[in-house]
Amino acid sequence: MLDIRQIREDPDRIKDAAVKKKIPCDVDRLCEVDDRRRQIQQELDSLRARSNEAGPQMALYTNPKSQWYQRALADGKTPDDIKQLAEETRRTLAQVKSRIKTLEDESRRVAEEFGRLMLTVPQPPGPNAPVGEDEAENVVLRTEGDIRTFDFEPKDHVELGRMLRIIDIERGVKLAGTRNYILRGDGARLHYAVLRLAQDMMIERAYTPMVVPVLVREEVMCGTGYFPIGRDQAYLCERDAMSLVGTAEVPLTAYRSDEVLAEDELPLKTVALSTCFRREAGAAGKDTYGLYRIHLFDKVEQVIVCRNDEEESIRFHQEILAHAEAVMQAIELPYRVVNVCTGDLGQGQVQKFDIETWMPSRNSYGETHSASRFHEFQARRLNLRYRDTNRKVRFCHTLNNTVIASPRVLIPILELNQNADGSVTVPQVLRKYMGGRERIEPPRA
Repeated sequence: MLDIRQIREDPDRIKDAAVKKKIPCDVDRLCEVDDRRRQIQQELDSLRARSNEAGPQMALYTNPKSQWYQRALADGKTPDDIKQLAEETRRTLAQVKSRIKTLEDESRRVAEEFGRLMLTVPQPPGPNAPVGEDEAENVVLRTEGDIRTFDFEPKDHVELGRMLRIIDIERGVKLAGTRNYILRGDGARLHYAVLRLAQDMMIERAYTPMVVPVLVREEVMCGTGYFPIGRDQAYLCERDAMSLVGTAEVPLTAYRSDEVLAEDELPLKTVALSTCFRREAGAAGKDTYGLYRIHLFDKVEQVIVCRNDEEESIRFHQEILAHAEAVMQAIELPYRVVNVCTGDLGQGQVQKFDIETWMPSRNSYGETHSASRFHEFQARRLNLRYRDTNRKVRFCHTLNNTVIASPRVLIPILELNQNADGSVTVPQVLRKYMGGRERIEPPRA
C-alpha cells in the first residue's frame, strides 16, 4: 500500500506503474473517492461541533434557575420567547443529527470503496527494473557454473524417480489429484537434505530460525500483498476465514505487524522452513509434467525487515540473493541470475531478481528462487513501524527471498548428477544429511 498523499501528488507515476505492471488500477476514481472522503469528514467535524454546542444551549433554555435564563428575563425576553428559542434549537439539533447520520452512512460506504481501491494500487518499480511485457523480457545479469554434457542418453527426473523408486507421481495423483506426488525412500531423504542444508547455512549467517503458522488470517494475506490480487492462487478455509500460505514470507513478514519497533532492533533477519500451498490457478496445461509446477512443496524462506532507507534496502537485496547463490554453488548446480522486468513483477515489488537453474529435461533454465524488495508496501499494509533516532515513527522496508524450494530443485539435482547405469551421485555437500550415502541406486530385483 502507498501513502495516499504520494498518490495525489503524482497520480501519473502510479498510472504508469499500473501500465508497466499490467495491474488494473483506477487512479482517477481513487482520487475522486478520496476527495469525497475528505469532504464528508470536514462536514462531519463541523456538524459534530454544532451538535456539541447545541446540547449545553438546550440545558440553559430549559432551566429557569440558570443564570442565563434569569439574565434573559431581565433583558426583556419572556418565557415564551425562551421556549421558542429552545424549540428552534431542538429542530436545528434534530436536523444536524439527521445529517450526521446520513453522512456517517455515506462515510462507511466511501471508506469501503476507498479501501478497496487502495489495495489495487501498485508499488512503482525501481529505476533498475527493466521495462518489459513478460518473463521473456527479463534481463540476464550473469550465468554461473558449467552445463553438463552427457556421453549417454540422459533420463528426465520422472524416469529416474520411477527407476530408483524415489518418486511416485501416479499414486500422488490418486490421493490428491493433478500436480501432486509422493517422495519415498532416498527421494524423501534427498528432499530433506537440501532443506536442512539451506536452513543450516542461513543459521550460520545469523538469521533467526522460526517455526511459523501456515494457516493464517485473511488480514495477514492482505497485509503481505497476496490478497486481494492473487486471491485465486490461495487455498481458502472459508468456514474459519483462514488461508493456507504459499510461502513462509507471509507469517515471517507479518510477525511484528501493528507494532512500533525500536530502531536498534533492526534489521530483523529471520528464516523459516515451511510447507507451501498454491492452487496454480491459470496454469492449466502448463508445466504439467513432473515436479516443476505442483500444489504442495517445502521451502526455506529468508525475510529481512529493515530501516526505511533506500541504500540499506538495496544492500540487503544483494545479501539475500547472495545467500541463495551460496546454496546453489554448494550443491554445484549451474544457474543464472535475471533482473525481472516490470511486466513480470508483482504488485508490491520494487525490484526482483530470479535465480534460474539449468534443467536438462527442459533444455533450459527454470526458475527456482525469487529475491524481492518492497520498500514500505507491505509495512504500510501491516502497520509495521519503527521509531528512529529522532523519535519519528516510520514504516519499515521489507525484503524476502527463497533460500531453496523442494522438490523443484530435485529436478536439476537428479538430472545433472545421473550416471549411465541409472544411478544418481549425491552431491558432496548433501551426503552428511543422507548418512554418508554417495549414490542413489536402482533397487535390486
